[in-house]
Amino acid sequence: MSLKAQLEAIIYAAETPITLEQMIQLVRETVVADGAADDAEVKSRVRSSLEELVGEYGSPGHGIEIRQVAGGYRMSTKPEQHEVVRAFAKSLKPPIRLSLPALETLAVIAYKQPATVPEINDIRGVDSGGVIGTLLDRKLITTAGRKQVIGRPILYKTTKEFLMRFGLKDVNELPSMEEFEKLVAESFQEELVPAESAASADSVQPAESGGSAEDEPAGESVSEAEKAG
Repeated sequence: MSLKAQLEAIIYAAETPITLEQMIQLVRETVVADGAADDAEVKSRVRSSLEELVGEYGSPGHGIEIRQVAGGYRMSTKPEQHEVVRAFAKSLKPPIRLSLPALETLAVIAYKQPATVPEINDIRGVDSGGVIGTLLDRKLITTAGRKQVIGRPILYKTTKEFLMRFGLKDVNELPSMEEFEKLVAESFQEELVPAESAASADSVQPAESGGSAEDEPAGESVSEAEKAG
């Protein structure tokens, strides 16, 4: 990968403006491997590639530009594109927040599909009827006929909406169960610190009455993060 491509990827991925010094540290090995003799030459090459990149994005053929903001660099939409971007933003669906039970149920369906409620209950060890309704309402799952056994229970499978929300081409791109469990565990751990802070605040403030535990958002947001200028 070229130095310029690396800088482009870093700036795009950065949540906040990233400084030249930060980028130098991230791409130092690439520049040294390309023959840079010392720190001064590394910095010169990075600065030169960055200036080229800024110039390319500044051309009329791009709707995005790289700007210097608060001492760093970030990507943003060009002012002349703000109206069309604003119209697009209004058309977006709001992010979906899933409770941990809903996320577990969705995972079972995704990997076992088509699956019946009794099969899902057996795997989770609890009744999943409530969250099935939530997943249907959010169009993440749909019915897939009935299983040809006694009682003919309804089969469920994931939808095109599920693929779009998770950024998948098809269900074959799902991570392994081990990877998925790790992702869920990491996501849940990230929720613990805010939850503990909220619990501490509740100890000195009256607690609000709310809905059932099934409806509490405990999982990670399903939608992809949108970058805005």
